[in-house]
Amino acid sequence: MDRLPFSRSAICATGLLLLMAILAGGAARHESVTVDEVAHVGAGVSYLQKLDYRMNEEHPPLAKVLAATPLVLRGVRADYSHLSWTFSAGFFHQYLGEWVFGHAVVLQWNDPYKTMLWARLPMLVIMLALGWTLFQYGKRLGQSEGGLLCLLAYVTMPAFLAFGPLVLTDIIVTLFCIATLWTFVEMWREPSRLSELKFGLALAGALLSKFSAGLLFFCFLAFMLSLRARPTADLPTGKRERKAWRRERFWSLAKGTLFAGFVVYLFYLVISWNQPTDSFNVIGHFPPAPMLRRLLMPPWTYLRGLVGFAFAASRPTYILGHAYPHGVWFYFPVVFLLKSPLAFLALLVLTLAVFIAGNLRLKNTFNLVPPGMSLHWRGLLMFLLVFTGACILSQLDLSIRHFSVPLALMILGLSSLPGMIRILIGNGWRPARVAGWSTVALALSLVFTAVRAYPNYFPFLNLLSMGRPGYELVNDSNLDWNQALPEVEAFAKQRGLTHVLVDEFGFSEPSAYVSQAEFWNCQDPAQSDGGQWAVVSAGMIADSHNCLWLMQYHTEELAGASMYAVQLPNHIPAPGSPGGPPLPADWHNFGGAPAHAPDVRLMFLNCIRDPQQLNPTIERIQAEFRAMEEERKKSRQ
Repeated sequence: MDRLPFSRSAICATGLLLLMAILAGGAARHESVTVDEVAHVGAGVSYLQKLDYRMNEEHPPLAKVLAATPLVLRGVRADYSHLSWTFSAGFFHQYLGEWVFGHAVVLQWNDPYKTMLWARLPMLVIMLALGWTLFQYGKRLGQSEGGLLCLLAYVTMPAFLAFGPLVLTDIIVTLFCIATLWTFVEMWREPSRLSELKFGLALAGALLSKFSAGLLFFCFLAFMLSLRARPTADLPTGKRERKAWRRERFWSLAKGTLFAGFVVYLFYLVISWNQPTDSFNVIGHFPPAPMLRRLLMPPWTYLRGLVGFAFAASRPTYILGHAYPHGVWFYFPVVFLLKSPLAFLALLVLTLAVFIAGNLRLKNTFNLVPPGMSLHWRGLLMFLLVFTGACILSQLDLSIRHFSVPLALMILGLSSLPGMIRILIGNGWRPARVAGWSTVALALSLVFTAVRAYPNYFPFLNLLSMGRPGYELVNDSNLDWNQALPEVEAFAKQRGLTHVLVDEFGFSEPSAYVSQAEFWNCQDPAQSDGGQWAVVSAGMIADSHNCLWLMQYHTEELAGASMYAVQLPNHIPAPGSPGGPPLPADWHNFGGAPAHAPDVRLMFLNCIRDPQQLNPTIERIQAEFRAMEEERKKSRQ
């Protein structure tokens, strides 16, 4: 394996990114707005048009602002006299109002297809920027072939192809976390004002993308402790020199972090400039009070968002056919194994095997780290351990997208494979040539898998699923995220249906995409539904609903088994009887809500259809929370 000239490697990288743009962009272009995008797009539009941050505080604003920029430039319509906007001025109110307002922006006041096309365009650019970043860093870690192998693994990963173009926080935070890793290590290696500036900007981008970016501070600590426990060869040897060396870098870290904090503060200050400051009325009404409240809004809104994120950080989950009331440690390892291409898993195993073989054969002479890159490899390992450990310990087990940072770090780890094989071939180890050809074959297999799965990347599962349907193995957006409604529309037209029952994974109005749609709950069919076609999200069959009873009837897979079309029997058996729906005691509820609770999707849908229901709904929710709190107090006594 000879080193590729820069120009040739850059051309190859450009070609791979073009392939990704075609696959991911082509798939996303024909998908309906997904669950979280409903709130994100509307919120981003309001940030730019009104400089008011009342909507969607539970997620930092950067991705939403970027997605909304082309929409605002094109004159997207949003009605700020609408009740969903005025209602959302209260802190808890916005958690309900943001969905109604976002639904109106995307699906009522504007054309949904054009709106999502332009909103997803900046996200597509972010996705490609992450690929180019992995290529460049992989090249530094393992020369041109290593960078190209990293990029190939990235552009063919179904998780990145599915979520990359969507208006979400996961891909953009991955980009800035990888950039923070690199700039942090560069600053640690050679502190300077420029390196501190680059690090501060990367860290600010991460903090403005997702609250989980706070894990980066644990990564910094793990990196520093690892150098104390096992210093690299390029560190000073003397005790006094090493202490001065560390002090200089601690000071650079402090300055870079302060600069990042200033950037985050400034960003929040701008987008919250017109937001009401009623929450600071406690300060009083002396002359400087209005400006003081305005200046305090950025840290206050960031803190409120962080608190909202913390409250939502533990939810019920479902994995391998079992439901759990909270996250489980094995969730992400299992989802990673099931939703990664087998060729990628084989490349990881091959990299580890070649590394072990090289160390056994060449021992101390097996040096795979390019000059000046030892700290970068140490940083990569520490960041991977921290983020992977955080995912395993997390109680928020919903989707492979929450594993994006560890996934990207593992991809970077592949950069060493071509160089290790080259060293072993030069040393005359014959199996190394087999490893080289195996690498090429696995790389081609990755491309084949990505092209073959197009455009259905959401429900992708590899052969480790053993032929079991996805709804028996995984949950949430690992299967369906309400992106397949255009497929339902096409199915209805193909069948000549004027009416179709839709049990969707989301809480938007299904008729916005499927004119023939009627909202449906597959656990509670009416006798009048007999003989009709129903379309059920894969996520509603065993997890969010209990509708396995449907699968004994004639079914057709839609969008790669994201949804299932079911021909209902003419006579629907009674609940609890053979072939019939479950008894109410056996129902499952969307979002992990108790089985006896009202369908949360219907609550949102009622507010979307009639915004006058917003106030009664929030009052009912608050009353239920107060009752729950009183029951807890009584149980403690």
